[in-house]
Amino acid sequence: MRIMKREENKSSCPINYTMEIFGDSWSLLIVRDIITDGAKTFGEFLASEERIGSSVLAERLVHLEKKGIINKKPSATDGRKFIYSLTEKGLDLIPIMYDVIIWGSQYSPHPDEGEAWFKDMEYDREEVIRAWREAVQAGSSFSNGPDSVVNKLGLQGD
Repeated sequence: MRIMKREENKSSCPINYTMEIFGDSWSLLIVRDIITDGAKTFGEFLASEERIGSSVLAERLVHLEKKGIINKKPSATDGRKFIYSLTEKGLDLIPIMYDVIIWGSQYSPHPDEGEAWFKDMEYDREEVIRAWREAVQAGSSFSNGPDSVVNKLGLQGD
């Protein structure tokens, strides 16, 4: 007897809905890699320090695409690669990710964030989030790219 996996949500609770998308260890880390480091390809996600397995990564990317968080397009320069980016729904995660990083920076015994991250906390939250969204939409991220938050807000190390 084959058991089919349920496609609908367990309930209409907003927390349940969110947990059904992001309740695993990897989905938010994939979003993190897009918005903080500018990861765009399977290989770049695979290189993350948490060392996600390739089959788990493939499954999570499919899941996030089905849930409307990311888009997948063939690379314009290499037909064997795909480029992943956030949808509007995915971009709406930036304020949540900002708050998760703030919380983790405050309570982690050894937060591993660059100096730019701690400098950005001196700015108005809404200003940082706006700059971050614009950076990701332009193909940059928090740390990397010409339109990065680090560049826009002048957060480079002295």
